[in-house]
Amino acid sequence: MGNSFYIAWKYLQFYWGKTLLLILSIALVIFIPLGLNYLVNKGSADLMDRAEKTPLIVGAKGSETELSLSSLYFKKPKIEALEYREVEKLKSQQLGKPIPLNLEYLVKEQPIVGTTSDYFEFRKLQLKEGRRMAILGECVMGAKAAENLNVKVGGSVISSPSGAFDVAGSFPLKMSVVGILAEAGTPDDEAIFTDIKTSWVISGKAHGHQDLQQIENDSLLLDKNESQAVASPAVLSYTEITPENINSFHFHGDPSDYPVNAIIVQPNDRKSGLMLRGRYENEQDAAQMLVPAEVIAQLVDTMISVRDLLILAGVIIGIACLAILAFVFALSIKLRKAELTTMKHIGAARNFIGSVLSLEIGIVLISAIIISGLLTLLMGNFGIPLIEKFIS
Repeated sequence: MGNSFYIAWKYLQFYWGKTLLLILSIALVIFIPLGLNYLVNKGSADLMDRAEKTPLIVGAKGSETELSLSSLYFKKPKIEALEYREVEKLKSQQLGKPIPLNLEYLVKEQPIVGTTSDYFEFRKLQLKEGRRMAILGECVMGAKAAENLNVKVGGSVISSPSGAFDVAGSFPLKMSVVGILAEAGTPDDEAIFTDIKTSWVISGKAHGHQDLQQIENDSLLLDKNESQAVASPAVLSYTEITPENINSFHFHGDPSDYPVNAIIVQPNDRKSGLMLRGRYENEQDAAQMLVPAEVIAQLVDTMISVRDLLILAGVIIGIACLAILAFVFALSIKLRKAELTTMKHIGAARNFIGSVLSLEIGIVLISAIIISGLLTLLMGNFGIPLIEKFIS
């Protein structure tokens, strides 16, 4: 057996180009259906796990899938925002705990999630270091967000402008990092959490001004006397909230009118959840309530249907490829007739020659299976995060 393996190995090694081509071809034929099936199954399980841990979501009427993915993966919403009075209405009903989400802004590629401290308890997120946000301008970083932005507790991050031509309205805000979350293995790792009021500051709903009485440049003032000073438009809003200026920050208008992209609702019990759903189904206003697990289940069903079609196509193509490979092996044996005849003449038994050829095929097949397995593992490690990145 050892001699047979040695001769088979030396033959494959000598014709390494042909051997490598055969191994890669067979590996891909095995990997495509296997890897696709693994990716869809793992991705579906992760999608459903996060959705099932989120009882109810309230948002503006529109695409249920868009609302669910926005709320679960902090994808910038493409549907209208609700007013904060919707949160107040849910609180007044006392059937569950509403957790608002404001998802309009980013720090580079990391989403800013304007919410409340209830979100950390709802998702069971633990702090690795620091504390939760307590006042305007503070934020808590997800583990990967902190790593990607290379910031630590005591550092700061600046929100990105919402658009290239956003000359009014939202403006970059420098936020103090007061905490970093432990890695949870969920989209929360990529997010930057801040109080919803801070997200309203970013949107321009609130701002602070310089102390007008302390301004020495008269061009910044329209009028100034001993009792009052009137600012000109040249007095800039602060882009950083500090202990010195926090008291100068004020909100414009009624906070009940301020935007909320989605509301996660944690009902008190099953009966409360059913009552809430019934009330929203009967109302004719601009809000809708949905069960994310049901919405994501429909999305997963579509993914599985597409997967089954692709796997079927892959199996058919694989059978055709294996038939071609079998033909290639048969043709190779025929072309090696002189070589095999020489082996017989020097005393090699028929069984020995058969074992050499079988080992050549076996080495190629086993190598291809190992490579396809490694590719599937790589798919598991990098494919799922890529899908989540695409979703968000």
